[in-house]
Amino acid sequence: MEYLNRKTAQNTHLYPERIIQFGEGNFLRAFADWIIQKMNEKVGFNSSVVIVQPIAQGMVDMLNTQDCLYHVNLQGLDKGEKVNSLTRIDVISRALNPYTDFETFIKLAELPDIRFVISNTTEAGIAFDSSCKPEDTPASSYPGKLTQLLYHRYKTFNGDKSKGLIIFPCELIFLNGHKLKEIIYQYIELWQLGDDFKTWFTDACGVYATLVDRIVPGFPRKEIEAIKERLQYNDNLVVQAEIFHLWVIEAPESVAREFPADKAGLNVLFVPSEEPYHQRKVTLLNGPHTVLSPVSWLSGVNIVRDACQHEILGKYIYKVMFEELLETLNLPKEELTRFGKDVMERFSNPFVDHSVISIMLNSFPKYKTRDLPGLKIYLQRKGELPKGLVLGLAAIITYYKGETRADGSKAEPNDSTENLQLLQRLWATGSTQKVAEGVLAASSIWEEDLNQIPGLTEMVKNFLDAIQEKGMLDVVKEIC
Repeated sequence: MEYLNRKTAQNTHLYPERIIQFGEGNFLRAFADWIIQKMNEKVGFNSSVVIVQPIAQGMVDMLNTQDCLYHVNLQGLDKGEKVNSLTRIDVISRALNPYTDFETFIKLAELPDIRFVISNTTEAGIAFDSSCKPEDTPASSYPGKLTQLLYHRYKTFNGDKSKGLIIFPCELIFLNGHKLKEIIYQYIELWQLGDDFKTWFTDACGVYATLVDRIVPGFPRKEIEAIKERLQYNDNLVVQAEIFHLWVIEAPESVAREFPADKAGLNVLFVPSEEPYHQRKVTLLNGPHTVLSPVSWLSGVNIVRDACQHEILGKYIYKVMFEELLETLNLPKEELTRFGKDVMERFSNPFVDHSVISIMLNSFPKYKTRDLPGLKIYLQRKGELPKGLVLGLAAIITYYKGETRADGSKAEPNDSTENLQLLQRLWATGSTQKVAEGVLAASSIWEEDLNQIPGLTEMVKNFLDAIQEKGMLDVVKEIC
């Protein structure tokens, strides 16, 4: 069986390089790049993507081995009919690592056709790092790298406003475009890049808030041999995703005309405000995801669908979604309930084995953006803490202890070095009181002291004790 690349594959295309994409992970490849593929096919968008690896370790070498070709495996129900499709993606022209080839990275700014920047660097990626310097090769933060790129483009084209860029961050934080723009301004001031560049960035570039929605389990380990047999290729970059997709972009009609995804029959919306879509999605889809994952793993369940269908865990997920988080939103309850039921159906997709481990990357920043706001609103409205959400936080803290389950699998938390070292130090004290207080006080995570929330420290501590003494399933059973 031949390996997939541009020599062995038939009818591949090389379009003009018009898009820079920070992030090579499963989500962007199954979402943004899949959308661009459809736009090229259906509305003649005629654009290729250059991928930039946003951190030192990544998978651009794997991508380049296959000449950046791969397949997206969409699975799910479409109007009651089962779909299990394979689509080859050929829109990525090349992938590069700026940590090993900074010169090639910065020269992307010199390409006259480049018009768009897309990113997904996780919630932790859109952050200001004052240690970044303009002469770094590259700056460590994603906004720092982007500022380096923009400044080089400004200088290359002598401030030509027709060479500005349209920037779509896909990181799951509210008003991600607004936040990214603010940080770029911070770097302009910190690095003293000048008022002329600041004016060019303001007038010529657009940084737009977006909301993305598609469940992407990633590489289909169980089915990969059968998929390769269907393809008659060795494709080691297959990415599996659900059929559903939604991209809400807070941008004017002029941007929609340049990026006509909505004209390609895709669920891409250009709207005046993405806030109502964001709150509904982040709260009722990502919020439950973030807490069900550690609770399920500690209960011995590895797949989201299996958790939803579990006699005890299913009740926990229902409680968090419908009895706690849904109560914190301001949209009509009937609409929210319908959306919540749709989410539960997506969680239970019979085709997609969505590993709970894959959801737990950077769990603390995710909890901060997805669940903490609901916890506070619930307390304000109901006069008591939401036990399901607090148990989810205790489960994250317990997972970060790094213990081994009965089946021999070991917790492998994946977060910032600072957060991992903090949890290691706190658990080493042997005191769940110190663990609870230390995590809740961590300004590096929350930017505030959560010990000030009435009753939260005690409830987290009690849940930590109960998980250690009784096991997670028994604790879940008690609160449900």
